[in-house]
Amino acid sequence: MTLRIFAAALLAGGVLAAGPACAQAPNLDAVPDKMPFANPFGQPISMDRANAVIAAGVAEAKKRGWDLNIAVVGPSGDLTAFGRMDNAQFASISISQHKARVAARYRRPTKAFEDGVTKAGLNYLLTLDDVIASRGGSPLIEDGKIIGAVGCSGGTGSQDEVVCTAAAAVVNK
Repeated sequence: MTLRIFAAALLAGGVLAAGPACAQAPNLDAVPDKMPFANPFGQPISMDRANAVIAAGVAEAKKRGWDLNIAVVGPSGDLTAFGRMDNAQFASISISQHKARVAARYRRPTKAFEDGVTKAGLNYLLTLDDVIASRGGSPLIEDGKIIGAVGCSGGTGSQDEVVCTAAAAVVNK
């Protein structure tokens, strides 16, 4: 009898634990009325403005005592400007560029992919070409058009995102 009660309690616990996870599953068959993240692409950001974006990111990172890599790309995802702070980790050079490229090409912050994978369980996102599911990449939007993106890497995801947001504020007003 004790074994049956234990088994029933285990089964009930499993159902209760799985309930919230199942309740939060998105409906992948839903068809939105409007295209999400549909900002059109504009003319590429100039090198001077890209350097101003990097300078704003570096200023924020220095204020907080963080050493990061900061990349700015045009709307196609190709590199326009790059800055590596002294002592920023070398592995993050390509990661910052990757985050910027994805934010520009997919027209959304890379945090959208991170949230999709970690919070919504949309693991299929990882099969899309060139995706990076890590925050720290933000589109640069001027007059409703994407002129590029900035990517930051070298800290935690939340540190990268804070610096990226400060850098993007040069354009995203």
